[in-house]
Parts: sequence; structure tokens; C-alpha cells
Amino acid sequence: MQGPPPPDRIVIDVVAVNGSGCPAGTAAVAVAPDNTAFTITYSNYLAQVGIGAKPTDFRKNCQLGLNVHVPQGFTYAISRADYRGFAHLERGATGMERAGYYFQGSPQTTAVSHRFSGPVTDNWQTSDVTDVDALVYAPCGVQRILNVNTELRVGAGSSDPSTTNSFMAMDSTDGSVNTLYHFAWKECP
Repeated sequence: MQGPPPPDRIVIDVVAVNGSGCPAGTAAVAVAPDNTAFTITYSNYLAQVGIGAKPTDFRKNCQLGLNVHVPQGFTYAISRADYRGFAHLERGATGMERAGYYFQGSPQTTAVSHRFSGPVTDNWQTSDVTDVDALVYAPCGVQRILNVNTELRVGAGSSDPSTTNSFMAMDSTDGSVNTLYHFAWKECP
């Protein structure tokens, strides 16, 4: 049975940051004041192909290890994750956003992929929702790292990468583009 969020403040420490999509100092985590969610803001997460792109730029990824400090007697699961960014895909080009998360020592949740096809020049948003009966809660009374994995890929497809550039970003200069993870809470037995 899901319950209300705990009244005490939740603290999240970023204990590990790995990946080409989140070089040191480019990912920040903040907890919502009402303890219902947390956001991750990226400032340098861009996959691209074409003019100006290096051969390895078509795929960017990020794995964050988060130590979520919850009040005694509570545990949590991730019930929904909202991903946002901006895409410019030339006609014939493709993009993909993929994400998953798991607790240290537990099997990984199924990563969910969302595909995009050019032409598009617009903000994008995807949401991954977990059914209540499929929620994976952190073990009670044990501190486990929450691993969050994300990936962006861009393919030239039938577009001409020698004359065009296609990209997908999960970042924003104004900080308004971020990923939002919604908590589900329950009291430990």
C-alpha cells in the first residue's frame, strides 16, 4: 500500500557520476520540498551526428549513483520518470532516449526506449510509468545506492551528415529542462 511521503527532509548525495553525457560538474540533483520527487539537471548532455560532430558523439550516456537518505521507517520506489530535452533531427535522421534504474544489489529494472524520427526541431518529453504492482522498493533498513542510467543516440539514417547536423539534448542553459523522478512511499513493517 502506497502512503504519503515522510515528513522529514530527504537528502540525496551523488556518490558516482560516469558517462560521456555527464562530465564532472555537469549533473545536479535536487529534492522537491514536499518529498514527492527529485530532479536531475544536466548541462552538457548532447548526442549528435553530422557537421561538427566527432565519430563518438552519436551516443552519450550517464550513470548516476545516488545515496537517498530516507527517514527511519520509510522506503521508496520510483513510480514515474519524466525526461525532457530538445531535438533537431534532419529528415531521415533518428533519435533515441533510453533510461532505467535499479538499486545496488537488485536486478536492473527494464530500460525503456523512446524513438524519434526527423524532421523535427522541438522540445521533446517522454514519461516512463511503473504500474503499482510492479514497483520495486528499496530494501527496508538497509542503505542501497540507486543507480540511474540514461542514454541518448542519434543516427544520420538517410540524411546527409556531410551537409547537415542532427542532435538530441537532455540539457538546458536555463536549468528548466531536467529529468523528474517521482517517488512512491510506504512505511516499513
